[in-house]
Amino acid sequence: MALFLPLLCLLSTLSYAHTSSLTLPVTKDDATLQYLTTLSYGTPAEAAKFVLDLGASLLWVDCASRATPSSSLNPIFLRSIRCLTAKTPEIETQAWLYSLGSPDQDQACQIPAENSITGKRVSEGDLVEDLVHPSHQLLLTCAPTLLLNGLAAGAKGMLGLDRSRTSFSSQLFHSLGTQRKITFCLSSSSGLLQFGNVAHHSLRSLTFTPLLANQDQTYPSINVNSVKIGGKKVSFSGGAAQLSTVVPYTTLQSSIYENFSSAYLKAALSLNMTQVAPVAPFGLCFGSGGVGSSEVGPSVPVIDLVLQSEMVKWSIYGRNSMVRVNDDVMCLGFVDGGQNPRNPIVIGGYQLEDVLVQFDFDTSMVGFSSSLLSRQTSCADFKSASMPATQSVSPW
Repeated sequence: MALFLPLLCLLSTLSYAHTSSLTLPVTKDDATLQYLTTLSYGTPAEAAKFVLDLGASLLWVDCASRATPSSSLNPIFLRSIRCLTAKTPEIETQAWLYSLGSPDQDQACQIPAENSITGKRVSEGDLVEDLVHPSHQLLLTCAPTLLLNGLAAGAKGMLGLDRSRTSFSSQLFHSLGTQRKITFCLSSSSGLLQFGNVAHHSLRSLTFTPLLANQDQTYPSINVNSVKIGGKKVSFSGGAAQLSTVVPYTTLQSSIYENFSSAYLKAALSLNMTQVAPVAPFGLCFGSGGVGSSEVGPSVPVIDLVLQSEMVKWSIYGRNSMVRVNDDVMCLGFVDGGQNPRNPIVIGGYQLEDVLVQFDFDTSMVGFSSSLLSRQTSCADFKSASMPATQSVSPW
């Protein structure tokens, strides 16, 4: 019996060590157009919804909303190395060094938390460690309840997926002992998010392009050399394009949008599409009557984002370019982002739906598929086919 218990513990440990991925469900909130996943955390385990953000780092949560305080929650103190690691900017590091002279040994490590939907930022979030089920001890930030304003109904925080050392994804890669890969498939119905090694035949057909090291080192970005609409080049000097799950539709700086929308209108009229009055937030809308359809949506001009060469392009078909606002009207799902946006091009969630995307942080590459609809498949099909192959762990 004395030998059996250590052996049982060893086998339990090995079963987690050989786990190669973690799969989480992704849903879309119709009211806010935000994408959410569900995690169980704390002891006793409580399931909570979190809004996904590709450019944020730590998981932040309204810890006060738990029905029962978590007995597995451990505070992180200001004078700890883990606090310093989480405080990456130079000014935060200087503040941490200054704190070493403080007699208060138990001062909490406070990490800023931000609601990237509203732009609201607070500095009083407490860095803690807690159990994220089934078996991961991860750092997270307990943020004040007011930060939930603007999130989808029922959401208890935001889950960040950037490349920083203490991001949720980086911690999870370390806990799983796996390659630093994030694979996701957004959907208006049933999507998924996977961390680590994923084995699925669809991944063999991904087109890869380099991830850029953008200035703020947060949102993943790719370089777009040129844009084509209906096979014809749009006047565009090229530049970095961010990928975002918190921006509903692709936004373009005003001058880029003007050239883009003019070129699209010309291509649409050549297909005998009928322009109608715009419906906010869109600037270019058409009547849907008389427009044909296929497995990839309405038969409208194809948008090609040409990447590192003419041979590498991201083709956006009607399902991802047109938004049906009512039975009679559909609008181009690209919007004017203003004269001086922080980023001239942000590829939004609608353009990412029904597309398989993989970030490989070890190689600094991003891979993307053509629309899954062109293969008569969906995100749900990918999830059901890939989970057995990767020994995925359920989050519940």
